[in-house]
Amino acid sequence: MIRVRSEESRVRGCLLGGAVGDALGAPVEFCNVAEIVARHGEGGIRDYVEAFGRIGAITDDTQMTLFTAEGLIRAMVRYQARGICHPPSVVHHAYLRWAATQGLTLNARVDSDGWLIGVRALWSRREPGATCLAALQDATAFGKPAVNDSKGCGAPMRIAPVGLVADRTRVFELAADIAALTHGHPTAALASGFLATLIGDLHRGQPIDLAIDEATRRLVLEPKHAETLRAIERARSLAAGGRPDRATVESLGGGWVAEEALAIALYGVLATRNFEEAVILAVNHSGDSDSTGAIAGNIAGTLYGAGAIPDRWLAPVELRTELETIARDLSAALSGSADLSSPAFVDRYPGW
Repeated sequence: MIRVRSEESRVRGCLLGGAVGDALGAPVEFCNVAEIVARHGEGGIRDYVEAFGRIGAITDDTQMTLFTAEGLIRAMVRYQARGICHPPSVVHHAYLRWAATQGLTLNARVDSDGWLIGVRALWSRREPGATCLAALQDATAFGKPAVNDSKGCGAPMRIAPVGLVADRTRVFELAADIAALTHGHPTAALASGFLATLIGDLHRGQPIDLAIDEATRRLVLEPKHAETLRAIERARSLAAGGRPDRATVESLGGGWVAEEALAIALYGVLATRNFEEAVILAVNHSGDSDSTGAIAGNIAGTLYGAGAIPDRWLAPVELRTELETIARDLSAALSGSADLSSPAFVDRYPGW
């Protein structure tokens, strides 16, 4: 197993790994396995092919993950300045800035400040989820949960940065609250809470089996956890039961809903030995390949660190510079090496 040298490497691995998994899966989203094999050979898709007019293109999964991370940094800035903050409200504001890049007319007031919204590549539509768009368009106040019954994978696919930021006592609840901004079904919130808790323990250097145990113990404290728990336990059981294959991935579902996307990503990581194998396994199925790839990349990137991501995937991935910038600033804020009250930092990450 690759040894991770620092928590900074895990932060970079989480964000870059998610983008790489997203970009690998994007060209085969909506394809069934037979189509994937016909186009890319018996091994399935194993390297980038063109999507959205370029190699290494990311989707709304990575776009929203960037805005999650930006919102969390801005929440830290607000707390530093005022001693009080409601992070879901600040992240909600970040999501509304993302929604503005998608051309939506919004009910809520949105401030177009900070540096991230100025990245013109983010203003491209990359098949954004209908639930996220509708919930954000309907939002009238920061921090108010969405009024729907969706458990789509659009909740967990963007949630990983919460695990990097929140402390152990708060991470599950914070991730669930942020998921509920767009997805109203309990499973969307609970799958997101589990994933963020897992990412948090991996970020702190916990072995993955122990990290899953801890996240599971937290999950079962919540009502209505049975659906998410079944998916997690099935993924663990299948990963322990034999050689990984696409048929097993298919048996976990299509990844369109939160618990299935989480299970496929978990299986991809647990059934393999390195970042590359994990992400390839997680995207080669008949379903939401970019989201399962993104979540597997978040988990494997945090587990193995940024150095484990193959250069052939990392070099051409879209928005690499912006991902590296967010990872650097997030690491600096977490370590205390950034002055969150400095005019330069506040200008980049205004606290609202």
